[in-house]
Amino acid sequence: MVWAGAAAVFLIWRPLHDGIMRYGLLLAMVLVWAGLLIVLWPARWWRFTSLALPLLLLLPLLMPGKPLDRERLRKDYLLGMRAFKGSSYVWGGESGRGIDCSGLPRRALRDALMTQAVKGNAKAARLWMEQWWFDTSARAMMEGYRGFTRPVGITGTLPGIDLGKIEEGDLAVTGDGRHVLIYLGGGEWIQADPGPGRVIIAKPGVDDNPWFNSYVSIHRWCLLDDSPEAYSGHR
Repeated sequence: MVWAGAAAVFLIWRPLHDGIMRYGLLLAMVLVWAGLLIVLWPARWWRFTSLALPLLLLLPLLMPGKPLDRERLRKDYLLGMRAFKGSSYVWGGESGRGIDCSGLPRRALRDALMTQAVKGNAKAARLWMEQWWFDTSARAMMEGYRGFTRPVGITGTLPGIDLGKIEEGDLAVTGDGRHVLIYLGGGEWIQADPGPGRVIIAKPGVDDNPWFNSYVSIHRWCLLDDSPEAYSGHR
């Protein structure tokens, strides 16, 4: 049980969000629960508490949900990404100890969902869990994986894109699906850039960045989209 708890702490501490993290953390939590059940079984009250613990943890996922506060979700999402400015670039990372280009918008969106989940919105909790379990690379964002995103229908290089036709939080995915930048508004784009090795905010036409010359397509999180084209399953 102690080793399983230590493994869970280690998996949470490491910045990577991968299969080892997802399956390993789930296994470690099950082993910790089983160990507690064995140790506490002689005490009746603790025995029932241990048996009920998984149900208590699952309760937020089973309760009826309510519509998301989409305006608040967008604000928290944008603020969350800004908070990562200066964080180190780590391929596959998704934390302040290291983050990559697709991990940046994923983590910020999940944190925004968690804010509403802890206030009692079970729908936000379920969406958080789905986003956490199903990893979304830059290419997956471009391909609309699981209906998480949709194409806006705008392509080109960032200096030539009409900012009046996109929204704050939109994703600019390079044509080869290797990199993603996120629009913050006011002409600013944020990215976990492997070049300087950190999260940066820059403006095309003002700052020099090689990704600004890459051909991109614009995509939007369906959770932030009020248009009729948005995938209804995630609204």
